[in-house]
Amino acid sequence: MKKLHLAISANDIAATVRDYSQRLGAQPCLVIADEYALWRTDTLNISVRKDKSHPAGSLRHLGWEDSTASAMSAEADVNGIVWENFTASQQAEEIREIWTEVDYQPEL
Repeated sequence: MKKLHLAISANDIAATVRDYSQRLGAQPCLVIADEYALWRTDTLNISVRKDKSHPAGSLRHLGWEDSTASAMSAEADVNGIVWENFTASQQAEEIREIWTEVDYQPEL
C-alpha cells in the first residue's frame, strides 16, 4: 500500500500541529516539541519540521510511504523536487537516528 508523503518546513510546530490536526481531522502520531510532527492517515503521511534550509511553509520534499520499499531512497524529479520512498519502519528508524531521545515505533 502506498501513502503520499508531504514534508513541509514550519517555524512554529505547536501552531502547525493545532492547524493541521484540525484540517486532517486527526492528531499527529508523533510530536517532538518545537522540532517535528508526523501524521499518518489512511491515505497521507505528512511531516512538518523546523528546517533552516527551507523557508517556513515551503515544501521540503515529496514521496511515498510504500509498504513494499526494500530500502529508503530518494531521487529528484525533472523539476528538482526530491521524492523519497520508504516504509513506515524505515521512516521511524530515520526519526530515531535524528532524535536519539525518541523511541518512535509506528503502528503498522
